[in-house]
Amino acid sequence: MEVTIPQLHRYYEQHRYTVSQVVDWYLTRIARYNGVYRPLEQVFEADARAAAAREDREAGAPHGPLWGVPIVIKANTSIGGKVTTNGWEGFVVPGHELTAPRDATIVTRLRAAGAIILGHSNMPDFANSDTTRSSSFGRTGNAYDVRFSPGGSSGGTVTAVTGNMAVLGNGTDTGNSIRMPSGTSALIGVFPTRGLVSIAGIAPLDWLLDNTGPIARNVTDAAIALGVMAGEDPLDPATQGSAARAQPGPYTQYLKSDALKGKRLGVPAFILEGIGIPFRGTPAVVPDGAAAKHADEEAWPLDPRTRAAFMKAIEELRALGATVVMDDSVLPESFARSAWRIATYPYGREGTDLFLKDFGPAEYHSAADYQRVMGAPLGAPMIGTEPGKAEFLYGDIKINQRTLETDPEAERNFHGPRRRVLKDYLDTMERLHLDGYVYPSSQMPPVDETMPQDGKVSDGPHSATSWVNQLGVPAVVVVGGFYESGLPFGMEFSGRPFRDGDLLGYAYSWEQGTHHRHPPVLVEKGLLPIGK
Repeated sequence: MEVTIPQLHRYYEQHRYTVSQVVDWYLTRIARYNGVYRPLEQVFEADARAAAAREDREAGAPHGPLWGVPIVIKANTSIGGKVTTNGWEGFVVPGHELTAPRDATIVTRLRAAGAIILGHSNMPDFANSDTTRSSSFGRTGNAYDVRFSPGGSSGGTVTAVTGNMAVLGNGTDTGNSIRMPSGTSALIGVFPTRGLVSIAGIAPLDWLLDNTGPIARNVTDAAIALGVMAGEDPLDPATQGSAARAQPGPYTQYLKSDALKGKRLGVPAFILEGIGIPFRGTPAVVPDGAAAKHADEEAWPLDPRTRAAFMKAIEELRALGATVVMDDSVLPESFARSAWRIATYPYGREGTDLFLKDFGPAEYHSAADYQRVMGAPLGAPMIGTEPGKAEFLYGDIKINQRTLETDPEAERNFHGPRRRVLKDYLDTMERLHLDGYVYPSSQMPPVDETMPQDGKVSDGPHSATSWVNQLGVPAVVVVGGFYESGLPFGMEFSGRPFRDGDLLGYAYSWEQGTHHRHPPVLVEKGLLPIGK
């Protein structure tokens, strides 16, 4: 049930299983449970079986680190010849589907390493939600209790992986979307240093914040997958020069059971205080008072249950030899206030056009093409036309879409604030001799989606971790424990840029010292009606 990549490869070497037998086992499990939990929007049964048969024929030849490993790919990540639904009904209109002309860069790398793709995992429209309900497919439930949210936007991947419907998968993350759902589902979620892994071929929500990384049940598998996914790519300028800056592979060399011993980890004060940082930031043209109001509206207090789970985890960290620094000067409110101003919203449409140029279908290669062909615009989050953001709610301020390289306001909107906040992040590490930061991966437990909360069905759970995307620093989520309800609690480490191996080491040390993960018990009959 909880087979790891090394175990699976031993089974292959011992001829206990063929790749075809393993793939059939996972496909049978998907057929049994996908109708209840709905993690997979598309299942590529014939393709997966054909790939498995091909690998069985090549069993005696040298093979890659993911040879014979069944995986899932998030529905915003291009797979050549398949529909990149991006969770949105507008990309599945018959005759006008967003059919990918080729694989995303990470899909090419995963295939080359021998991975077998089982299907596209469900996600909310445009990856623009903290839960997983899509207009193209419907709702995904949490594998530990289908009534509860698996988080978003990588909810389909986490439910598939934690429910043993795949060995691992990829997630994407614009504000928390690998890390928060991994936390809801007792998984390892890796947000690499931005630039370590290419995002080319992934439908953007915000190309200046987007990232992709592995989601797995254990740190070893995540480290193996990250090594496959990492690398420079001419289609993603952010990756240029990353090979020289990154810690050398393989990432499994950093996985030591005593990696936490003697390490100093700081707890960001603003997270404990529930101070919000608006998703995609607030442009410089917005007055300070309005920016503060915007931040207050996107702030989520730390739930007492989450605080208690985190404090228990801190004691476990100390028992493993780490020093945990809890001090009001560790990334205080002033850090959050500065991060408010890292504004990426004015440049969203540029990223969408860049994606469609290379990975759009034959009939549309830009947002303008889509509107011309369909007679309706692309989704507002992808082209920067959301009423609450494009037309700022606290005055008559219009946020127009611009090109980052030629925008005279780019320094005030993005480059300057980001440079200052990253300096603050790193200076705090130097001043307090920190090896990293540690904090809850969300501000609350997974939420019950069967009943209204605060007068509406929740669109959470929510986190206070979008600043990681703004800075592009690496972060890893681990299994922090479980709430009294039986639902998982996730804990997150972040660290220095391109020190991804160090973070994986901390995650491994935690995993081996606590062994918190246990798999969910899946049900064959849903507790909720299936629908959108």
